Amino acid sequence: MESLGETYLLVINGKPEGPYSIDELRLRKIKPNDFVRTPGMDDYKEAHEVPELRELLGFSKQYHPPQYYGSFDQRLLASAIDWFIIAGIFIFFMVIGLLLNADKQVQLFIIVGLLLAIPMAKIIYHIIMESSVKQATIGKGILGIKVCDMNGERLTLSHSAGRNLAKILSVLTLFIGYLLAFFNSKQQCLHDVVAGTLVMKDRLI
Repeated sequence: MESLGETYLLVINGKPEGPYSIDELRLRKIKPNDFVRTPGMDDYKEAHEVPELRELLGFSKQYHPPQYYGSFDQRLLASAIDWFIIAGIFIFFMVIGLLLNADKQVQLFIIVGLLLAIPMAKIIYHIIMESSVKQATIGKGILGIKVCDMNGERLTLSHSAGRNLAKILSVLTLFIGYLLAFFNSKQQCLHDVVAGTLVMKDRLI
């Protein structure tokens, strides 16, 4: 399947050159570890990381464990942003419900029900967002970090669910499981260690 007119910048001797078409890249005999970038990419990638290049040039995907990890303060701030977003949405609907219902028992039911729903909604939100193409919640995306497996690859939905359910262990240890990130070279919290996941920063060149 030929690429639809996609062109790539190619890093040669440390400098980007091009853009080149797929055919021009083939003539240049690019290697799997050569860095390329299209106008739609946020950053350069190794050629073997780009699906269409793997297919057209016959590369096999090579796995390189992440080298840059999200720090504890980045993860904490990202979590605060996500809590603010989720809680804000639920509180908005709670206020609407309270304004539309004058009955005290109904109001109490609305308050308790929505407050209990917030943690569950946040877990579901994390599972879906962290297994998405972005590999990150809104908070993590703002901070430039994302969740991946030990090879830097996107989590499956089930893997993401396992990671987020494992957070219960980090909470049951009186949050000491989160502080494990300070004593781990890959800055993994307890639930990351259990699930075999990392929180990585985007690669820098």
